[in-house]
Amino acid sequence: MFRKDVKGIRELILRNLRVQGLETPLLQKRLVDAWPEVAGQAIARYTRDVRIFNQTLFVSLSSPALRADLSMRREEFVRRLNEVVDAQIISDIRFQ
Repeated sequence: MFRKDVKGIRELILRNLRVQGLETPLLQKRLVDAWPEVAGQAIARYTRDVRIFNQTLFVSLSSPALRADLSMRREEFVRRLNEVVDAQIISDIRFQ
């Protein structure tokens, strides 16, 4: 006999992570790891630290000029990073 409610392994793992409260931290880690890919290697070279706190991505940069330039493109980076993880993880970016 076949079961009618057959679920894929991906769905089962994601549901298990959600139940255990581990889905959001996993997505946050994926988003932080995606920063160099989304920002590009030129910007990633000036990046010192990337972290998330209260749905805000904090990016420490070593170049004040780059910080000012990237501040104008915040919304674009928020959209692209959330698309990479396919979830609404961050709502803002602060460049420090």
